[in-house]
Amino acid sequence: MNDDDLDLNVETIHLADEDGRSLLCSVEKSADIEGTKYLLLLPVHAPIEIFAWEEGDEEDEEVLVDIDDEEVVDVFDTARAVLAEQNLMLTHTAFTLTAEGDLPDPVDDDIITLNIGEDEEANETEQFQMLATFFYEEQEYVLCTPLEPLLFFARINGQKVPELLSPEEFQTVRPQLEDLLFEDID
Repeated sequence: MNDDDLDLNVETIHLADEDGRSLLCSVEKSADIEGTKYLLLLPVHAPIEIFAWEEGDEEDEEVLVDIDDEEVVDVFDTARAVLAEQNLMLTHTAFTLTAEGDLPDPVDDDIITLNIGEDEEANETEQFQMLATFFYEEQEYVLCTPLEPLLFFARINGQKVPELLSPEEFQTVRPQLEDLLFEDID
């Protein structure tokens, strides 16, 4: 297979995980570094996160926490039904859940800011739009979509298939990728 067999001028590409799930992404940018083609990908459909309310460190304090993959499987059917009421189709895609359909416009009351840093000193935050809440076995969950785009870095492997960069590979080529892929962005 030669380079002409893989058309990287396509608008979308599928990124697969080890479980065989696929994530439809738009190709935002591509770059060739030392003979390897790298891609900056953006999911076509809205990424979805499921958080659970838990008691915080202080009395009467509740915090939202990310749930693990097993819990996602447990609550998925309920979450899917809740989003279907908003004409959104929840899918368990590769690397993230996604919702197909028109998201409501964010309003201030629906925006939450979560501390995502491992270290409280770093104070890394991310904003999400709350789409819905639901209960499953007496636990309250929140369905959200990030307000910032969820970007993936991938490379085209020897079989001409896109694959997600490992954290180690990303760190190795990060300076070149940032220079090449973000040069037009101001």
